[in-house]
Amino acid sequence: MTRLIAVVLLASALLARADEPRVPILVELFTSEGCSSCPPADALLARLIREQPIRGVEIVALSEHVDYWDSLGWRDPYSSAAFTERQQTYAGRLRRFNIYTPQAVVDGRADVLGSDDGGIRSAAARAAAGAHGTIDVRRTANGLHVTVALPQHRGSEVFLAAVDDPPPARVARGENAGRTLSHVSVVRDLKRLGRFDGPTWTGDVTLDDRLRRLRLVAFVQEQPSGHILASGTWSAPAGM
Repeated sequence: MTRLIAVVLLASALLARADEPRVPILVELFTSEGCSSCPPADALLARLIREQPIRGVEIVALSEHVDYWDSLGWRDPYSSAAFTERQQTYAGRLRRFNIYTPQAVVDGRADVLGSDDGGIRSAAARAAAGAHGTIDVRRTANGLHVTVALPQHRGSEVFLAAVDDPPPARVARGENAGRTLSHVSVVRDLKRLGRFDGPTWTGDVTLDDRLRRLRLVAFVQEQPSGHILASGTWSAPAGM
């Protein structure tokens, strides 16, 4: 009987925890297929998305593949100079003297080694204690209708990323030669939708056929601090 009561209490606690509101926290992983230290970080990001293990936090993830490893024997097919530029902007905001991979930037507020599970969890929990707003994305016939509501801020920009989980692929050259690598939430397109200073913003976005089939991550970033004030993920409707 005692064991039964304990099981019931544990189940009740787990259900209560599952029903708790979670604050979406954006984790941006700067990574590369040319970096031998990056696969553990890619695997950690996948596990955080899958398990959502941080109490009170919903991990919203972006995998942004930089291009500065491309000249060292393997061109990462997902790399972009735009992600290198975004990482360099974070370096200035976070007072880092250089950029590195794997780097996880948590809600635009702190950076952690991308394979540091405990560091990412702690940074996400701290970020969740800060003020956040809401962002809502509704699909329309040709694209999206986006609505944002924020606490007081110093001017913010709204972004939309299209992401997918590509199939595992073998790397032929470079530091990861011969390895088969997997990635999640790889950013295929990143758009700046608009800038605003007030408490709310609305806008409509037209998506082409390719982007309509991808998963979408929308987020709002305060300028110039770089803090993420709202974020969320939306999947493509079944059958698209």
